[in-house]
Amino acid sequence: MRYRPRMAAFSALLMLAIASPLAAQDKQEASPQQTTRQPLESITRHSGQFGGSKMVYEAIAGEIFLKDKDGRPKAAIYSTTYLKTPRDATRPVVFLFNGGPGSGSLWLHLGAFGPKRVVVPSDARDDGAPPYPLVDNPHALLDVADLVFIDPVGTGFSHALPGTEAKEYWGVKSDAVSIAEFIRLWLGKYQRWNSPKYVGGESYGTTRSIAVANELEGGYNDVALNGILLISTILDFGLSAEVPGNEMAHVVNLPTYAATAWYHGKINPRPAQVANFVEEARRFALGPYLTALAKGNALPADERARVRAGLARYSGLSEDYLERADLRVRPSRFYKELLRDRGLVVGRLDGRYTGRDADNAGEFGENDPSFYGIDAAYTAAMNSYARQTLKYSPDIQYNVIGGVGPWDWNPAGGQSGGRTAYISVAPYVGRLLRQNSGLRILALQGWYDHATPLLGAEYSLNRSGIPQDRIQWHYYDAGHMMYVNEPELVKLANDVRDFIRNRQSGR
Repeated sequence: MRYRPRMAAFSALLMLAIASPLAAQDKQEASPQQTTRQPLESITRHSGQFGGSKMVYEAIAGEIFLKDKDGRPKAAIYSTTYLKTPRDATRPVVFLFNGGPGSGSLWLHLGAFGPKRVVVPSDARDDGAPPYPLVDNPHALLDVADLVFIDPVGTGFSHALPGTEAKEYWGVKSDAVSIAEFIRLWLGKYQRWNSPKYVGGESYGTTRSIAVANELEGGYNDVALNGILLISTILDFGLSAEVPGNEMAHVVNLPTYAATAWYHGKINPRPAQVANFVEEARRFALGPYLTALAKGNALPADERARVRAGLARYSGLSEDYLERADLRVRPSRFYKELLRDRGLVVGRLDGRYTGRDADNAGEFGENDPSFYGIDAAYTAAMNSYARQTLKYSPDIQYNVIGGVGPWDWNPAGGQSGGRTAYISVAPYVGRLLRQNSGLRILALQGWYDHATPLLGAEYSLNRSGIPQDRIQWHYYDAGHMMYVNEPELVKLANDVRDFIRNRQSGR
């Protein structure tokens, strides 16, 4: 379908899932140094029921150009915007993205908060082969807020324009600057400067959320936020850096090991509730285990024996294995060892998932069964939905994940010397909360998430200078993408919906 120049007005007739693209793709040839086309855009009109409320809405799939100081377009940022009809500038607006840092926003878009969602098995089974059901999502947040799902440069349909190198946007600082610029441009385009505003992300998207908030609120040209949504949080990369001598990596992983071992029946006796067992493991990790690791070679034999027994209790691994591992088990080894007696490897993103490797005697797993268990469904759903339902079909592939790099991990900009350097955006959180009395943070974690373990998230947000009374926590019986478990999707959506409603009522 060929795009037509964007029209300023459209019919008042709003029909369910029926749309005509009012949007545009200028076919002029771009020079090697500068694009000459206009941003692509398609507007479609729909209706649905969300949070128990019936409503009609516009879906706007399209680009916003980032420009240099001379007005030259440098990058096209793709987003999918959902606006309640008729438009209402007093409604909250939530800007959402995923992580990676090379991931498109399809996961939160079609998994959790958008008006459509792709169905995958809730019980951690593989998604199999197509077709994959794409269904109405009554748990979408459109009853409480307008939504904007953003793909950073190099992800989704977003890309650098002729004359610009994409790597200019690939770093903690430069990525945050670009997304903050996009948000400012979006607010101007849709006249939403005085709307309540939220940003939120998943995984590295939580790092991005804090870095973007720092860019929005860090100067005199301030864009104040009402809330930040942190879904599967990682703010302090030093905690999980697998380098010799970093004992905190082992400490923060243990409660998640405990949850996964509990789920697979490797704990005896097995407590009735995973939350209670995780709390036991949390206390052990921050107490006897941390103390023992800190003592290093000075650890007495009797104390070592007690800690080894406790570690076996909470990890589900044998004392013999733990002794051979010197009481320190890297996540990649845990995935392979926990269910070795069953010939299974457990998932990284979600420890509920299991897979089989060709070599059961190996030290590390072949792949992550919790990623290959869902990726085909999301990829097919996003391409189908964008190109058929939203009528947005550019002549480029939707880049699901992996389209960026190398990444500048220095939050201040400039090469940090690699990811093993101490990298943390957590200090920004304290400053944001101190300087914006209306800001609140919602932190959401899955029990079985080994990619961004819960204790690492808790530790990073529990540092000196971060007001604890303005951070709210919720936990889910799933992993990194807790919404793939449908009962937890319902809980997740309700928790976020309540957070937005409470913020609007001043709580």
